[in-house]
Amino acid sequence: MALSLAEMKTEKSAPLPIAILYGVPKVGKTTLALEFPSPVYINTPGESPPNDLEVTTPGVIETFEQLLDFIGELIIEEHPYKTLVIDSLDGIEPLVWAQVCAQNGWGTLEDPGYGKGYIAADDVWREYMRAIEALAATGVWVVQIAHTEITRFDSPTSEPYSRYGIKLHKRASALVQEASSLIGFINYRATIKEKDVGFNKKVGRAEGSGERQIQLEERPGFIAGNRFGAPPSIVYKKGEGWNALAKYAAVQ
Repeated sequence: MALSLAEMKTEKSAPLPIAILYGVPKVGKTTLALEFPSPVYINTPGESPPNDLEVTTPGVIETFEQLLDFIGELIIEEHPYKTLVIDSLDGIEPLVWAQVCAQNGWGTLEDPGYGKGYIAADDVWREYMRAIEALAATGVWVVQIAHTEITRFDSPTSEPYSRYGIKLHKRASALVQEASSLIGFINYRATIKEKDVGFNKKVGRAEGSGERQIQLEERPGFIAGNRFGAPPSIVYKKGEGWNALAKYAAVQ
């Protein structure tokens, strides 16, 4: 059947409840993630929740197939959970690489040469994203925790500069960002004050009050964004993070 101008209609789609929360060490990424409604927590090797929080968890995810199986169970089975917290994206990456190597009979992702291993990994990452998108379509939040790395950004409109990014291979980072409706960068608020050191010379010094902010709109210094119409940044106070976000990003 052909499309027709006479049959035009207006539609509005809701963003899928998929988030990435990343930030500087010990800033409260996992704590914030666990404030989302009725969470179930899964962690990759080396990750753990804060000591002062109790979590509901099936245990450590050690293979890519275990990860997909658990997500599939959440999709199919009845359960009380409204949020899946995955700790962390950069912990999933070696599981993805191991899966690619097993599928292709490689010892490492470098074996095929010329970056072909990382290109092949795209398909496994897409398999993961199809799984979390299917889960999110049931109304369950998928909150992915990630660590930071500082990289050089070669802007086509300015001189190169450094920025915070998600600690993943650049191909994987681009894919998971595209699939996410909310990317929050959590950091401490800092102000720069000038101090006179004599001889008509001043130096800048960063000072902070300990206030934490969730950045939700991209700036030169970091990656962030959202499809919910949230403001550029939100003050994060422990125990109140989800309430601040839910004004904009609550699943209807």
